[in-house]
Amino acid sequence: MTDKTTENQLEAPEAQLREFKVGDLAVYPAHGVGRIESIESRVVSGETHDFYIMKILENGMVIMIPTSNVESVGLRNVIREEDIPKVFAVIQDNRENLIDNQTWNRRYREYMEKIKTGSLYEVAEVFRDLYLLKYTKDLSFGERKLFDTAQILLVKELSTARKKDEESILEEIIALFPEPPEDE
Repeated sequence: MTDKTTENQLEAPEAQLREFKVGDLAVYPAHGVGRIESIESRVVSGETHDFYIMKILENGMVIMIPTSNVESVGLRNVIREEDIPKVFAVIQDNRENLIDNQTWNRRYREYMEKIKTGSLYEVAEVFRDLYLLKYTKDLSFGERKLFDTAQILLVKELSTARKKDEESILEEIIALFPEPPEDE
């Protein structure tokens, strides 16, 4: 597996037990940015537990997250604006490694694991790798879906952090890549 970079370690303090308030924006791994709509108590297995009721901004999905499990599920704050250049650095890190030597299903599993971490740096790596891979070969159906997921997660969180529209953010991201080869 890949070596964990210092960028990934930067998010560790963010993952510490954090209390959210109604109206706060937070990131739920693999689903993206959502708003804490309410904090409710529910009885589960005869015990009362508090839950964050979170609505994902992208698709309106509602998720119940036990307040005691915030760390284990990976619920975290939206990236700080001052950390965005680090995400852009991950995207610009033009990695020409063994991507092409792996089978598509092995790449798919590796990328899915990265997206599930909830780390924006890992999501940026998936987006970068698949964006660059598109230059050399057609992406499988699964890879195209992962690419779209990574793009949505990346753009939504960056636009939320920067308070800018998603189209401008996507243009900024695309501008980080080299021009595609014209031999095709």
